[in-house]
Amino acid sequence: MNPADIQTEQRQLELAVEQALDSARRLGADSAEVSISKQTGLSVNTRNGELENIEFNKDGALGIAVYRDGCKGSASTSDLRPEAIAKTVAAALDISRYTSPDPFAGIAESGDLAWDAPEVAMCFPAELEPEFGIDLALRCERHALGRDGRIKQSDGASFSSTLGTRVYGNSHGFIKGYSGTRFGMSCVLIGEQDGDMQREYGYTSARSLTDLWTPEQVADEAVTRTLGRLGARKIGTTRVPVLFHPDVASGLFGHLVMAISGGSLYRKSSFLLDALGSRIFPEWLTINEQPHLDKGLASSPFDNEGVRTHARNIIEQGVLQSYLLTSYSARKLGMEVTGHAGGIHNWQVGSSGQSLDQLLKLMDTGLLVTEMMGQGVNIVNGDYSRGAAGFWVEKGEIAYPVEEITIAGNLKEMFAGIQAIGTDVETRSSLQTGSVLIEQMKIAGQ
Repeated sequence: MNPADIQTEQRQLELAVEQALDSARRLGADSAEVSISKQTGLSVNTRNGELENIEFNKDGALGIAVYRDGCKGSASTSDLRPEAIAKTVAAALDISRYTSPDPFAGIAESGDLAWDAPEVAMCFPAELEPEFGIDLALRCERHALGRDGRIKQSDGASFSSTLGTRVYGNSHGFIKGYSGTRFGMSCVLIGEQDGDMQREYGYTSARSLTDLWTPEQVADEAVTRTLGRLGARKIGTTRVPVLFHPDVASGLFGHLVMAISGGSLYRKSSFLLDALGSRIFPEWLTINEQPHLDKGLASSPFDNEGVRTHARNIIEQGVLQSYLLTSYSARKLGMEVTGHAGGIHNWQVGSSGQSLDQLLKLMDTGLLVTEMMGQGVNIVNGDYSRGAAGFWVEKGEIAYPVEEITIAGNLKEMFAGIQAIGTDVETRSSLQTGSVLIEQMKIAGQ
């Protein structure tokens, strides 16, 4: 789809949003908000050198929320014909008759909306035939299977291309939209050595096709990771420093996102209640958010309520500077909305300046974690206990792979106990961080 066609489609979606808002007003809603999204895409999958499937995706939906006398009703439809939209609006209003009034519900305030939303480069369309994706996936598999005899088979390679357009509007007269693209490629391998079988993967993701890794780079990552897991051992229970590889370190800060989100705060279900303005990380650590980053995987000119997004420091010199608040949670808490309806926008975690090798030397003896399993995290009190796999490190050198262990601690203590963050930043994520070294955690083994 070329840029002109994308603009035309966005205008059609804007007209559908306008129609839904007009219907809501005519039917007696005090206010309303409408969100509509449309996606088209291609995905191909291969396995052991053969094409497994090709999928063409084209879907979209309109969702409307209406407010009348403090009561909210919601409905959605994938049929964008005028008569279907009118029926959906009527259904939402009918539902509002059966809900209880909520003084905090409603659309965002007009002054908080992104009337002057910036242009952010997120859309890089490419006209692709299925053969293009098939060739990339097969190249990835062929390269991986030819690297080492211990790589016994491929568990599949894939390529995907997606173009999405989103439009949001509300009763203040705000109607805006934007489009974005995303491309991806991955490969999963199975390795075997002395009867031990392991599975690992490699992947790449980007807004622009030209920014993807080559199939050979993806295959090399998958091979290296798979071979590194072969011969994994179990270790005994101990307490040692733990180094989280960037692949899993982003999850640590994902728990921070949950803990400072408005829903957790107004429900009083967060271990960081009343922590705004308090130091929760070491003094040298800063976490910056950049919503308007060109090609950023989580860039957005406005959030899911049309609220403007801002560059800001979430953590500055270890101090929590901002909660993550929607209009509803901001009203509940008596605070200002922050533009986080729908999630965060390109978090960049500051580094203390060491490479991965330097972090291993600093840790001396301990555990390098490369994979996490399970959901044993309690955001209410911060207790943390998850299954893990990775590598045992002795005298600053990786000694051997380990598996079937559990690491445990408390997030508040873990955050405060961060000794260093590496320069090996994982750029394929909306939350970008290097390896994170935590002073000490309990390891439960055999």
